[in-house]
Amino acid sequence: MRRSVQFQSPEQVEAGAAAEGRGGPARQQETLRTEFGFELPRGYVDESGTVHRTGLMRLATARDELVPLRDDRVRENSAYLSVVLISRVVTRIGTVEDIHPGVIEDLFASDLAFLQDFYRRINAEGHTRAAVTCPSCDEEFAVNLAGGRLGES
Repeated sequence: MRRSVQFQSPEQVEAGAAAEGRGGPARQQETLRTEFGFELPRGYVDESGTVHRTGLMRLATARDELVPLRDDRVRENSAYLSVVLISRVVTRIGTVEDIHPGVIEDLFASDLAFLQDFYRRINAEGHTRAAVTCPSCDEEFAVNLAGGRLGES
């Protein structure tokens, strides 16, 4: 499901209402980004042996975080929570669009760790950038975790 949500700051609402009241142009709206692309470090290997590396993750809803708590697998093993949660918010990996806990279980551990960190970044921090420091020159810069290969910008 692809969804874009329109939001406005209180200032934009007031300005838009004033402009409409004067017969002015319709209020300007900004788009809230709800889906984020990513590239897995290793990739998901499907049943035919095809490796899928790119994918999409959408922002989580409150329901996404609550529903897994009722899952019997999560009740038996709390570590399974991340598998169920990630399977709810990943909408595509390569050409695979039917993402379910079984697909997430088959990921390499490094790819699951990547998706857990990616989930935290887009849902808690609102972006996919990470601050890093070069070990050679101590230069600080930002890296976009949403994709690209190591060494590329």
